[in-house]
Amino acid sequence: MSDQAQTNAPVFSIEKIYVKDLSLEVPNAPHCFLEREQAQVNLQMQTGGEAVGEGIFNVVLTLTVTAKVGEKTHFLVEAAQAGIFQIRNVPQEELEPIIAVACPNILFPYARETISDAITRAGFPPVLLAPVNFEAIYRQRLEQQEAQQGAGGPHEVPIQ
Repeated sequence: MSDQAQTNAPVFSIEKIYVKDLSLEVPNAPHCFLEREQAQVNLQMQTGGEAVGEGIFNVVLTLTVTAKVGEKTHFLVEAAQAGIFQIRNVPQEELEPIIAVACPNILFPYARETISDAITRAGFPPVLLAPVNFEAIYRQRLEQQEAQQGAGGPHEVPIQ
């Protein structure tokens, strides 16, 4: 491979994976530990990405897990798992899917472990989150945006 070909070759690498924010609340302790009823667990997810340098992107996957029995919250854990990625020599139209699909796919196992660890340390049984299909979520967001904008022309999809 020539020097020119190597210089223009697509680059995707993980520079750093880190926990940007972690929050744990157990508002009804110690009474929640005496409950015998099974808690309902809810997961909310949000992703976002931004350029922080030439070809360097910071992507954040935020997971919020809430467990409730009726109206009483047993626990609420929110983890913002982040990663710094080097993405170079990629066509603009391929950049968004990388940030919205590939990067969250890499971050999710770390976020899942962070959430499970926090819940266990709070005194609850671990919550094992099922895998997430970020590609399907991205496609759904694209379809929703196309439906809102009507037919015609290329569309940009904001990374949330």
